[in-house]
Amino acid sequence: MAEIVNLRLARKQSRRRRAEKEAAQQRLAHGRSKAEKALQRSRNEKAETELDRHRIERGDDS
Repeated sequence: MAEIVNLRLARKQSRRRRAEKEAAQQRLAHGRSKAEKALQRSRNEKAETELDRHRIERGDDS
């Protein structure tokens, strides 16, 4: 006997697979990896702290 297939569920699964494949392609084309984002974030934080360290604070002597 043949296996009974629910066409509605089969269509949904097919759409989900296609959407996931397209999303993966878009991530490769346009995205950055998690490690790259973390590296950029840490570099930005270090640059901010270096800038703050060299800032001259002035008192209200006027």
